[in-house]
Amino acid sequence: MLLDAEKTLFVRGATPVLLLAGASFHDALPVPAASDGAVPVCEGWSIVPRLTLCVVDGPGDHGLVVPALAAPVIDAQGAPGGMGDWCADAEGAGGAVVLSLDRLPETLDWSALLSSGTTRGGFLPAL
Repeated sequence: MLLDAEKTLFVRGATPVLLLAGASFHDALPVPAASDGAVPVCEGWSIVPRLTLCVVDGPGDHGLVVPALAAPVIDAQGAPGGMGDWCADAEGAGGAVVLSLDRLPETLDWSALLSSGTTRGGFLPAL
């Protein structure tokens, strides 16, 4: 499945984040909560972060491709960033946190996103 770049937001950081709006596999992802507050690893899922395309691959038929070069990239404070930098962050972290939402948030409030009960996802190791 190809997901429109406008339904994504790539967030730079030590552990980069990919926010997805309207992903078809939303219900197949776990709720991102753990007893120690860490985001769980999504077993059976992986991410391939590349400058032009980003692939999220899950078990069975779950997965999508994002035309990454056209997708918005910001840093944790909301400043614009570059896809090459996000890919380097993902390489350094060994993957990225992927969060599936009904719609993209207007502002990044991590505690609200992770405690909403509707957000799904976790850490996906890079291939």
